[in-house]
Amino acid sequence: MNDLDFPILSAIVLLPAAAAAVVALLPKNRPDVIRLVGFLAALAVGVLTVVLAFAFDAGDAAYQFVSQHNWIEDLGVSWIVGVDGISLFLVVLTGVLFPIALIGPKVHRDVKSYTAWMLVLEAGCLGSFLSLDLFVFFLFFEVTLVPMYFIIGGWGYDNRVYASIKFFLYTLFGSAFMLVGMLALVYLSAKGKPVTFDVRELAERGTLAESTARWLFLAFTAAFAVKIPLFPVHTWLPDAHTEAPTAGSVILAGVLLKLGTYGILRFAVTLFPAAAVDLAPLLLTLATIGIIYGALVATVQKDLKRLVAYSSVAHLGFIVLGTFALTNQGVAGGVLQMVNHGLSTGALFLLVGMIYERRHTRQISELNGLQKSMPVMAAVFTVVMLSSVGLPGLNGFVGEFLILIGTFITHRWWAVVATAGVILAALYLLWAYQRVFHGTPTGDNVGLPDMTWRERAVMAPLVVLIVFLGVYPKPVLDRINPSVEALVSRIEKATDHRQPAVATRHEVDGE
Repeated sequence: MNDLDFPILSAIVLLPAAAAAVVALLPKNRPDVIRLVGFLAALAVGVLTVVLAFAFDAGDAAYQFVSQHNWIEDLGVSWIVGVDGISLFLVVLTGVLFPIALIGPKVHRDVKSYTAWMLVLEAGCLGSFLSLDLFVFFLFFEVTLVPMYFIIGGWGYDNRVYASIKFFLYTLFGSAFMLVGMLALVYLSAKGKPVTFDVRELAERGTLAESTARWLFLAFTAAFAVKIPLFPVHTWLPDAHTEAPTAGSVILAGVLLKLGTYGILRFAVTLFPAAAVDLAPLLLTLATIGIIYGALVATVQKDLKRLVAYSSVAHLGFIVLGTFALTNQGVAGGVLQMVNHGLSTGALFLLVGMIYERRHTRQISELNGLQKSMPVMAAVFTVVMLSSVGLPGLNGFVGEFLILIGTFITHRWWAVVATAGVILAALYLLWAYQRVFHGTPTGDNVGLPDMTWRERAVMAPLVVLIVFLGVYPKPVLDRINPSVEALVSRIEKATDHRQPAVATRHEVDGE
């Protein structure tokens, strides 16, 4: 596929946008047709992303399937899309989660607007992951705000208006820093050279003064920190998750938050390697605080959905920790954990939504003994919960292990403290599971229907991927590692940073 002229990346980005336009033209009184069109479009995108993963050259660290066309030539803006090992599986994750989100949770009103906004959101997320032009990336990055704002505000729960406005204002304010930083970077690096927004070209110029690079790094990182969200700018997330409809929470946790962690790695660290090394202790500290804080606050939550929301704060802290370990293991673990978190937390939100559909409450104190009447639900919840805990044999363990190992060899004490987050995750998730599923059901918890075949079909691909990535992550890591190693090598060439050499088994044995 690398050798063909078919612009697969452009097709992946533009297909959901075109489908959204088609949905907008369909009659509003045909919700079944609208649902089918939206699902088939998202499924087609998902198939293309899987094709992309199989066609991807695992040994090549460079951008692949690059498609480039001039757009605003006088300003140096171009349509440039490309994929490497860092972005590949975030694209695949997006392709997998959107059809599940569209076909899984039921929407009972204004299906047309809801489906159209979901498809626009998918196009924005995919465009953000694939854009190699900084201006085009910024446009897609901002586009994602609008559909998510309307999805939360239009189809959410009681405090949805407050949550949607808070989400919009926080992320829009953070993006203002990136806009200023982006324009300053392009202007300063264009002295005596053509103006360009091409990330590849900007990364190679490297003509900025040390202090200037630090300020620009902070400008980019501020925008991405809000999107992640990183402590202490995380307060919009629990409200947005709690009030969003189930599908909105799945996409918010599974895909949208990854725009922040991906953005830090792709732009902040790549464009300003020296600043990333200098300010790594600050980011490691914030990440570690987020891990412990998120876990502690999750432990005392009374709302099951809010508990899962705070668990995201902790898990995303691990991803940032691995990123700023600036080692091959840590960064690769962070990239893998972006995918793992999307699968496990997206699945948890789906399951919480299924429980809410039956009981119309998410209060843990009002749920008990559900395992008696819903054994299949309990079994699936157990697998997904243990994945989130990081049980060996499931996907969460692989990512967290690589992150902690990669951090330990360069920043030992941050890794030691962060390990407590793994223990706390077991505490709050197992305790919540015990209260919700164990015991004898009482009141309205008696005789609840178990998962339907439709719900089982929705959850099946997520459970399969959770187990597969836990047992055999090699195909994914084989594609991630070359790009990660190239990035870390670039950082080492630009700075004094060196990751400790790891002895091979033959060296240890004295061979």
